[in-house]
Amino acid sequence: MGIDIRKAAPADAVSACNLLRRSIEQVCEPDHRGRPEVLDTWLANKTPDNVAAWFASPTNHAIVAEQGGQLLGLALLTQAGKLALCYVEPGALRVGVGRALLAAVEAQAREWNIRKLALHSPASCATFYERHGYANAGLEKSCFGLECSLMWKQLDADPQDFDAKRKRFCNCSD
Repeated sequence: MGIDIRKAAPADAVSACNLLRRSIEQVCEPDHRGRPEVLDTWLANKTPDNVAAWFASPTNHAIVAEQGGQLLGLALLTQAGKLALCYVEPGALRVGVGRALLAAVEAQAREWNIRKLALHSPASCATFYERHGYANAGLEKSCFGLECSLMWKQLDADPQDFDAKRKRFCNCSD
């Protein structure tokens, strides 16, 4: 059975919020190490009402990953080119959920003509993004007090567009 990616709806907010909180608490435990001053701040805005508002915002592209009707992950891209959320259910790591979410977000960014994506990644997740072509620009303090890697990726234009432009400006032959 494959992983289905679909647009997130405000009705997904409660289950998505619970997934976010579990992922932060469990998957990101090596980063926050259970420190309340970091964990409580990180989780503070992860409420069903906030998640529903994020999903409903016309300037966001929010998606969820499902398998057999079970929510396994979610991602949120802003029109400013920021990957604001990309979280996977702790029990669904390393089965392609994150990869599928990232591919869908990058496809949407290209549709919006966004050529560069950026995100803040906790140390425990940075290698995932690096494996998918993101460069690590170094550490920055996140809004919730955790040192995170600033990650970015230059998205290539559609290869057909590149070939058409190259032929238009160059008289060389293939």
